[in-house]
Amino acid sequence: MSELTTTVGALLQQKPVQVWSIEPDASVYRAIEMMADKQVGALLVIDKGVLRGIVSERDYARKVILRGHSSKETSVAEIMTSPVIFISRNHTVGDCMRIVTKNRIRHLPVLKDGEVVGMISIGDLVNWVITEQENTIRHLEAYISGSAT
Repeated sequence: MSELTTTVGALLQQKPVQVWSIEPDASVYRAIEMMADKQVGALLVIDKGVLRGIVSERDYARKVILRGHSSKETSVAEIMTSPVIFISRNHTVGDCMRIVTKNRIRHLPVLKDGEVVGMISIGDLVNWVITEQENTIRHLEAYISGSAT
């Protein structure tokens, strides 16, 4: 199977399920603190179980720092990106790469029946492709050396 036709569902099986989120009325400072603590670049903004937006380090840099706002006095809702571009478990790695490239984003929430079931980052996609290509090379090398004898 080509690395670009692998489904998001298969990719999610290879990574931790934990998805970090924050409420829209939380301060941006709290969001940045949480991103640093969890070592992630974005948090989903969830209100009463519903995905309302996504907030990233990029949102912070462009909508708080560059505008001279206070991260302790600005709410996540004021800077979050909404509506959120999301995917399903049936999307392929290739689909995801096209979506992140076209929209210049780095994170894609995965939804099933309106509920968040995972998050795919551009790093996850790149790592998947590299790993699959390395596996293909190993298989081809084994095939070539096995057939040469």
